Amino acid sequence: MRKKLTLTAALLSLLAVQAKNITITVSKTKYQTITGFGAACCDGAMCPYGTDTRPVQLLYGEKSKIGFNIMRMEISPNFKGDITATDVGWDTPYDWKGSLPSARVVKQRGGIVFGTPWSPPGEYKTNGAANGGQSEEQGQIRATLREDCYEKFFPWLNTFLKYMKDNGVKVDAVSIQNEPDWWVSYSGCLYTPKQQLNLVKNYAHMLDRETYPWVRLISAEPLGFDPAYSNALLNDVTARNQVDIIAGHLYGHPPLGNMKSANTLASRYKKEVWMTEHSVSDNIQGRLPNWHEQLLFAEELNECMLSGCTAYIYWYMRAHWAFVGTGESKYGPENKKNVLLPRAYVASHFAKHVTGSTRLNAIASGYATPTTEAAFETSAYIKGDSLIVMVIDTTATEYNVKVRLPYLVKSGTHLLSTGNEPENLCQTSDIDIPEPTKEVTIPIPGRSLSTFIFMMANEETAIEAPEADMPDQHTYYDLQGRHIDLLNEPFYILRRADGSTRKILRRR
Repeated sequence: MRKKLTLTAALLSLLAVQAKNITITVSKTKYQTITGFGAACCDGAMCPYGTDTRPVQLLYGEKSKIGFNIMRMEISPNFKGDITATDVGWDTPYDWKGSLPSARVVKQRGGIVFGTPWSPPGEYKTNGAANGGQSEEQGQIRATLREDCYEKFFPWLNTFLKYMKDNGVKVDAVSIQNEPDWWVSYSGCLYTPKQQLNLVKNYAHMLDRETYPWVRLISAEPLGFDPAYSNALLNDVTARNQVDIIAGHLYGHPPLGNMKSANTLASRYKKEVWMTEHSVSDNIQGRLPNWHEQLLFAEELNECMLSGCTAYIYWYMRAHWAFVGTGESKYGPENKKNVLLPRAYVASHFAKHVTGSTRLNAIASGYATPTTEAAFETSAYIKGDSLIVMVIDTTATEYNVKVRLPYLVKSGTHLLSTGNEPENLCQTSDIDIPEPTKEVTIPIPGRSLSTFIFMMANEETAIEAPEADMPDQHTYYDLQGRHIDLLNEPFYILRRADGSTRKILRRR
């Protein structure tokens, strides 16, 4: 949603006079490159399961209003009669066919699709069923993968990859397990960090990377991003060489805790870190999230970036606490089926502009050490010849934000969201920059989410300086989030934050 900012020049001037001052200093220090953002196409609110492609059509692709590029799907355990759809409370049994229509749309739009098992097939497990065993009816058996079936696990994943490819979807990555540390009554399987290490170290070579050379292996995704799972893999050289992406969820542990800790080893060994599931405010009854809750969601996205995360994947796409409405009137008239909700536009601040960028060091005066749900948060990124600065103010305080930049900038755009109402989401205005400068002051209202997009003044600096600042690294990302080597290419495509492109000839 791009509407011209309606604040008049006089009102902006009044805001600037009354506001407090805060300074954000952005440096050339670089951190992770951001692969992207997305959500899961799974059961529940997505029924009919995956076959209704309207959510992905609204959310995915560069031309969409939101700009998502990563979709998570379940790798069904193929119940084979050991459990019925009624037992797990969903309208249809799990299958691999259900997600195909949505996955095809995402791939056609240049996105990434990855699969996560909630459970291996029941016949491979200690309880003989796909469920996790946490119920009286199931005998309270803590279901795990039988050791004599470890050698069957990756060949089973290969059959999933073949089925999807044969049906038009080249799956980009597969995970070991959804929440291996959470004992459940629905589809689930428990692994200790040692058991996951044994599985990966001794059997991951059976993942068919000759037939599917593009496929990356994702670690198990613990409930609270417990670093014990990823550290066990990364501290073993054999397992480390098999795993490409470290993943986990945020339940009970905010981004600047366990996920940041897990990134310590992951960044040392140049592994991506993906947050692959969390639902914020999913316990809200009878209403959509209010604006303060939306700002806390924006802070979660921001804190994931600050923790070293390279991809953020939310839980359901369609739910009253998610991105696309369900049509259930009990949550209010705004919850129209297959209509974008305010949370989607909040996510678009990151998805549309931060995807493909590299995070820069940014410090706000008075907030040198990032903390969870701080009153004021910021982060900064470089993307082509653009500098991007995110600003989140959860209080009623109005600020004159002075941004000190590492490169000269010649123009800028302010993307501003101040409330759940359509007219208050993703408003745009020009930032007044009379001549090239490294210091810009911008007034912002309280309780707001802002994205500042600055265009660098000298395109040679914009192109050469970021590359020079990356020691021992000449790697960039394509639109699918994959690494590409530029050294042997005569040119590459520079994609600006505003979506325009330019062919850049390499200097020889």
